[in-house]
Amino acid sequence: MFYLLFMNLLLFMISSILLMLNFFLSKKNYKMRNKLTSFECGFDNISLLRLPFSVHFFMIGIIFLIFDVEISLIFPIIKFLNLMNFYKKNIFLIIMLILILGLYYEWKQGSLKWL
Repeated sequence: MFYLLFMNLLLFMISSILLMLNFFLSKKNYKMRNKLTSFECGFDNISLLRLPFSVHFFMIGIIFLIFDVEISLIFPIIKFLNLMNFYKKNIFLIIMLILILGLYYEWKQGSLKWL
């Protein structure tokens, strides 16, 4: 019991020391603002450093991520489909139906249109 308490205290102390060390060593010097700007061949910046991010592009990425993960989980199931019993095949078909309905819903909402 004493060993666990000692190890927790030791880990807490090490993490606290590292956190304080990071806080003191990573101070930025705000006097040199030119070093924080982007360099464009010696010219002044034409536009802002942070451009607005397209929400539609973000939605396309999220939809791609969801369906990409689902497809990577479906490929092994398709290989062993003939070894499954009736109950497992029905569950697989229900999952596929939900995915197809989700894709149809996204298509009708206009989330898949790029322009």
